[in-house]
Amino acid sequence: MKIGFIGLGNMGAPMAQNLVAAGHDVIGYDTASITLTGITQAATVQEAAKDADVVITMLPNGAILRAVAADVIPVMSSGSALLDCSTVDVDSARTVAEQATKAGVLALDAPVSGGIGGASAGTLTFMVGGSDQAFAIAKPLFEIMGQKAVHCGPSGNGQAAKICNNMILGVTMIATCEAFALADKLGLDRQAMFDVVSTSSGYSWTMNAYCPAPGVGPQSPADNGYQPGFAADLMLKDLRLSQQAAHSADADTPMGQAAAALYEQFVEHEDGSGKDFSAMLPRFEKRTRGE
Repeated sequence: MKIGFIGLGNMGAPMAQNLVAAGHDVIGYDTASITLTGITQAATVQEAAKDADVVITMLPNGAILRAVAADVIPVMSSGSALLDCSTVDVDSARTVAEQATKAGVLALDAPVSGGIGGASAGTLTFMVGGSDQAFAIAKPLFEIMGQKAVHCGPSGNGQAAKICNNMILGVTMIATCEAFALADKLGLDRQAMFDVVSTSSGYSWTMNAYCPAPGVGPQSPADNGYQPGFAADLMLKDLRLSQQAAHSADADTPMGQAAAALYEQFVEHEDGSGKDFSAMLPRFEKRTRGE
């Protein structure tokens, strides 16, 4: 396929390079001056999108997605597909899909899970919203860039799945960190805590696969000074998206709301920016009940 790829940052660049390695013709655009082997550089987003079979976007937020979509949809061919892999608000995803449909362009929202490592290794998971026809066109690309693609329903449902998943992730990480900090204060050895919880009813991905306590469980960012695998800043972004979606849908999400407030405090008013989202553990270690 001829693919336009807009947004060649930490995630987009390795995704685009995996497509080139698989034999696709990729024309890329990024606001930063980036040179990538095998990828033709476009001067504008319109140049990247023109005559492409599929245009893939990996962008920071919904406002930028809307702006880029407004520029590229008019130059895209009827029957081509706009595949957005950004994590944005549901309303933006659905608005862009509606604009694309009116122009005869197929649209998919397909946020990813797996981080920079998954993007490089081609092992991402895609949560996909859009039509069956659009999903069928993009499926071979998902198989190159990832290990799994789940079709979640119509436009916006990919973003909905990502937001709901990461709300669970944020809430669960806070609970895991709180529990370790409490165990410390109760004199419970961390290894004993892990051995019990990881095989009991409290087990979770944040405990078993991404343990926030260094030296316990599989290797995780906690064993590397909390250098980010998934940054607290990005968790805050996703939790805010969850609360934006909850407000729009009139859904009661008190735990999600509390998690968003805690990560906001951690990232914007403490020392959490630039750290992994599991660095909540040393935060709780230093705090007392009255703080």
